[in-house]
Amino acid sequence: MAEKMLVTQALDERDLLVKKIGDKIAKASFTDVKKHNEEKVMEGRLNEDDYRRDAESAYQQIMDLIQRFQRIDAAIVSSNAATIIHTSFGDYTVAGAISLRSRMRGSGSYDDEADFEQNLYNKMKSELDKRLFTIESKNKQLETTAESMRLSILGKDSKVKDDKPLEVVTTYVKENTAELVDPLDVQKKVEEIRERRSKLLSELDTQIKVSNATTFIEI
Repeated sequence: MAEKMLVTQALDERDLLVKKIGDKIAKASFTDVKKHNEEKVMEGRLNEDDYRRDAESAYQQIMDLIQRFQRIDAAIVSSNAATIIHTSFGDYTVAGAISLRSRMRGSGSYDDEADFEQNLYNKMKSELDKRLFTIESKNKQLETTAESMRLSILGKDSKVKDDKPLEVVTTYVKENTAELVDPLDVQKKVEEIRERRSKLLSELDTQIKVSNATTFIEI
């Protein structure tokens, strides 16, 4: 007869089985040593017949637990592949949502390399900061140069009121001012990426939890 349980219960039992199977394997004994003229095994200090029964029982218990783990795991995988969750960014199977969440958190097969959204954000943000720093630095140098040009033209103590000689300085500053070339409006784009990534991860977390708490599987 099939056993029915929520995915959350199945996940908890699967985690418990991992520990339980590991503990039973660690505690079990499958071979020992005894002298021909003695009845008890050396390590376990049990009668040979009792030791044999214990070893066979421990082995069977471990195999039964492994089979249960496999049935639960297969049912979870099957459910995740068939169950659909909904987000404001589209619909995903639970399996797809889990894979996407893992990728975006850098915990998938490719580690941080596959967290494309965060990597793109980091690249665009760091490059923008670098460019803005360069612009500020270049324009400060330009202003220093322009001030030197003004002093050279007018003289520190000059009382000349005619601004025409200074037009060359104004033109120089205008032509040499550093400007940001930003076809994508990067500041806006990085905010969009950050907000979308944060919102999508939050929605995936919530919808996966809701699905696990409301979806039944049979084993």
